[in-house]
Formats: sequence, C-alpha cells, structure tokens
Amino acid sequence: MEQPEQQGERYERGLKALQHLSGETDPTVVTSLADIAPDLGRFIVEFGYGEVHTRPGLEPRDRQLVTLGALAALGNAAPQLRFHINGALNAGCTRAEVVEALTQIAVYAGFPAAINALQHAKAVFAERDAEA
Repeated sequence: MEQPEQQGERYERGLKALQHLSGETDPTVVTSLADIAPDLGRFIVEFGYGEVHTRPGLEPRDRQLVTLGALAALGNAAPQLRFHINGALNAGCTRAEVVEALTQIAVYAGFPAAINALQHAKAVFAERDAEA
C-alpha cells in the first residue's frame, strides 16, 4: 500500500506541472470539482499530471502536442482541448506548431475534427491577443 508521503509527493509534482500548463495558481479544473467530486480533481492532479505528464521521455511541449491530437480526434472534449491549446503555448509551443498538430489530425480523425479543433485554436489565440 502506498504511503501518505508518496501520495503527497505525487500530488505536489502533479500540481506543479498543472500550474505550469494552466498558468493558474489554483487550477480551475481542480477548483471546479471541489464541491461535487474533489476526489476526481485529486485523481487528475496525482495520476494525470503527477504520474503521466511528468514522466521522462517527452518534454512538456511534446506531450501537449500529443494531447492536442488526442483531444481533437475525440471531437467531444472542447473545454479540455482549449485548455491544452493554452497549455501547449505555455509549454513553449508556437501557434504555428499548434496549427500544424491540429491540421495533421485531418488525415487520421477526419476533416471535421481538424476544422473544429482549429476553430478552437483560433478562439484561444484571439483571447490571448486580447489579454496581451
């Protein structure tokens, strides 16, 4: 059985990774679940970010490009896609790289998935420009 100290370390590692990608001290994905499913928020931080996103082998920017492809191909995860478009930019990807990654999925997930994903990218880029 895992010791509480290890759970704490995994959570802290995951939270740090999530904060970097989101640009938020208190990531919305965790706070939005606090009143209804706090365990799900903890699972996202501990497993999704503390275990998977922080694994060696890929840089955070490359993990974000992979994540963009997967979310865009799903076609039903618009909020998560928008979050990870921002995350890709926060991790050092360029807008051109985001566009290229989303264009690439047209071959494998279809043109509608790529078009929809690119519309989300366009909106994220516009929001970031308005904030600048």
